[in-house]
Amino acid sequence: MKEDIIFNLKQVHDRIENACKLSGRDVFDVQLLLATKTVPAERIRIAIEAGENLIGENKMQEFRDKDSELKDLKIERHFIGHLQTNKVKDVLKYVSCIQSLDRLGLAEELHKQLQKENRNLDVFIQVNTSFEESKFGLEPSKVISFIKEIRKYDTLKIKGLMTIGLLDVEKEKMRPSLRLLREIRDEIYDAKIDGITNLKLSMGMSQDLELAIAEGSNMVRIGTSIFGNRFLGKEIWNENIAE
Repeated sequence: MKEDIIFNLKQVHDRIENACKLSGRDVFDVQLLLATKTVPAERIRIAIEAGENLIGENKMQEFRDKDSELKDLKIERHFIGHLQTNKVKDVLKYVSCIQSLDRLGLAEELHKQLQKENRNLDVFIQVNTSFEESKFGLEPSKVISFIKEIRKYDTLKIKGLMTIGLLDVEKEKMRPSLRLLREIRDEIYDAKIDGITNLKLSMGMSQDLELAIAEGSNMVRIGTSIFGNRFLGKEIWNENIAE
């Protein structure tokens, strides 16, 4: 198991490096996030001890259940799934970033709890760039107005945009949904919203990381290519199981 994970990590880093070379980008501009949904703590430990330090979970319960086994490791944790407002207090115990902010009610609840804790939180705005009903996220046309709305919550530090692109057997059908996130970021810059600069793009998974990097991704969320396929017989693009 250990040898497989270490080998897979090298393969993924090689893919990232090659994609950066082809796109004329600096490899240090692309961060690897380990998508660890359903991955046992002992397997995550192998990857962390091999040099990784960033993990993302879709469920608060998984952070809680794995915490005792991983608490001795230096790990940065992001929440990358759909977050219910009644789970905000619990998830904030574990994470430094929410990548799935997609509605005002969630922003309000996060702000309320963060004020109680006297802390700030990094957030990414989730955008549904593939326009699929199976996915959460803002409509692209509503992103700028949403950002303007949540700027009033000074505990939320907007660091970037996140999307789960269209997954298809034909790669060129996948690319427009990734390109759209970059275009939305450019539109945000053109809008000159006070305090909104240097936005990162979180996009790209095992199937499309090269396309995502070519379109400007700064963070790829990889699970299957490192830990193996955990969703046999299910559609991986459904956000309830997406990585």
